[in-house]
Formats: sequence, structure tokens, C-alpha cells
Amino acid sequence: MPTVRLHDSALSFEQGESHDTLLRAGLAAGLGLSYECNSGGCGSCKLELIEGEIEELWPDAPGLTARDLKKGRKLACQCRARSDLVIAMRTDDAFRPALPTARFAATLESRRALTPDITEFRFRGPAPACFLPGQYAMLRLDGMPAPRAYSMSNLANEQGLWEFWIRRKPGGQVSERLFETLHPGAQVTLDGPYGLAHLQPAAPRDVLCIAGGSGISPVLSIARGVLAEPAMAGRHVHFFFGGRTPADICGLAELQALPGFAERVSFHAAISEPGAGGEWDGAVGYIHEVLAKALGGTLRDFECYLAGPPPMVQATTQMLLRDEGVPAEQVHFDRFF
Repeated sequence: MPTVRLHDSALSFEQGESHDTLLRAGLAAGLGLSYECNSGGCGSCKLELIEGEIEELWPDAPGLTARDLKKGRKLACQCRARSDLVIAMRTDDAFRPALPTARFAATLESRRALTPDITEFRFRGPAPACFLPGQYAMLRLDGMPAPRAYSMSNLANEQGLWEFWIRRKPGGQVSERLFETLHPGAQVTLDGPYGLAHLQPAAPRDVLCIAGGSGISPVLSIARGVLAEPAMAGRHVHFFFGGRTPADICGLAELQALPGFAERVSFHAAISEPGAGGEWDGAVGYIHEVLAKALGGTLRDFECYLAGPPPMVQATTQMLLRDEGVPAEQVHFDRFF
């Protein structure tokens, strides 16, 4: 199997048959290779090929700019080794996997509609499910050219259950097949866990969860983790969730079922289009605006976790970092596009 060596470094790893990209092979070897989305969108895993031959799985991935293409840069999450390689790529211990990754077959046990376009898919793997609250896995369907990243909504467990709250994206190559053809008993391939925006139990602050749409999945896992982690027994969770219409709001029942919800969790929902159907007597506006109005001036006191559509994440991080002065190390999110 090809060996990949990092230029000007003693670090190396092997591209085995069980690892479908350079990035995932390197992470499986325990190396701290720079990454976020794992799907070709963010550009965090750019590399320069010094020696050897690679196969590009998605040459036009949006994570590469015109300047990157001109300079011959590639994305580690979209490349495989065809020979021994020497590559130049950013590494840092901050990217080193907190838990070992694994690739395995999983069976769909159930699916549950949550909103008109968000469904919970529950899979069971062959071994205990090991991941940190807020992390994601790569899901691959037979016949699909590439996997997709989906965040878990549950917690690690001995039963091997992996739960995902997934939004149906009109025209989406994977989500359309998930919703149309995947029924209990079907098998998929899962690969994970991945992601850097996971719960930080050692942080001494209360927790702020901010989500839009299916971004609720990882922050629901975060909230569940806070209430389940003994080291965080004194922490409170402020949960802000935004949708377009009243029909898009979900998650409250799951939060209310958590031990300590009444004493430790505050749930805030907002919609951006009150006239789009359904009665609504709650907050109206984009969720970052509702958050700023509710907790503005105090946001530096929180550990912040956010997930959702890119415009929502961008607007929220700008508000937190620029307008509220929240230190960057207290703001956690994985960029997806």
C-alpha cells in the first residue's frame, strides 16, 4: 500500500484500502492533519504534491479557489494515493483525533419525522458507538461516488446506536436517496468520528447552543452531553434554535426529556418568516439577532457551540467575535458548505 510522507517532517502514514482519502487515512493514523468539513467545501485540508501520483476524486471541489488551482494545490479529503507520495500540508496537534476513527457497516433501525423536511435516522453498528458530543460521521450509500458528513444527535453508547437528524435537501444527491429509498433493514457505511467542534468539559463556563435547521443535530448532542457529564454538573445550557416557519421548530421535547432540564436548560426558538403558515407567538427574526437581544453584553461568559446553514453560521460568528468580543477559543463550529 502507498506510503505518504509529509515534506520536511518525519511524519508518514499509509493509504490502505480501508481508507478512501488521504485525509481520512492520515487521521486514522493519529496525525493532526488540518481539516474541518471532510467533504471538499471548506478548503482546510489543502496540500501541495511534492512527489508521486494521486487520484483526484472531485477536481472541482469548491474548497479550492482559482488561485489554489493555479498553484496546483489539492484537497486531502478529495485525493487518494496512486503511488508513494511526499506532500506539504499543515499539521497541528489541535487536529489530532480525540478518538480513534473506524469505518464499518451499519443497519438502519428506525426513522422518525421531526419536521416536514427533517427526519431522525437511527443506525446500529457492530460495536459500541464511540464519539464526542458534537462530532460527525461520514455516511456512504452503495452506488454513491462520495460519502456525506452528518452530525450525531445522540451520545456515545454501548448499544452501537448512531442517530442523525438530517434535512432533506431538494435535489440533494444523498439526502434524496436517504429519504426515498432508505428504510429499516437497509445498510450504509459509516466512518468516524470526525469534527473539532465537540464538547469541552474542562471549560469553566455555561454553555450556549445555537442552531439553524438540521444544525440542531450536533448541538442537541452537546446539550445532552452537558447534562450527562458529571464534571459539568453545575453548568447551564442556553439553547437557541431558529427556523423559517413554525413547522420547522423541533427539539424541545427531546430537551425536556433530559434529567435536570427544568433547572439547567433554557430553550429559545425563533422563526424568520412568521407569515409563512402556522400560528406563532414566539420570537421573530434571525436567530443571531434574537440571541443578541436576549443575552447581548454577557456572551463572553459562555462556551459557544453553533451549527447550521453557512449564512447563519457566518452571521452568528461575526456577531459573537466582532460585536460581542467573545474570544475565538470559546466559539466552536465545523464549517460545512
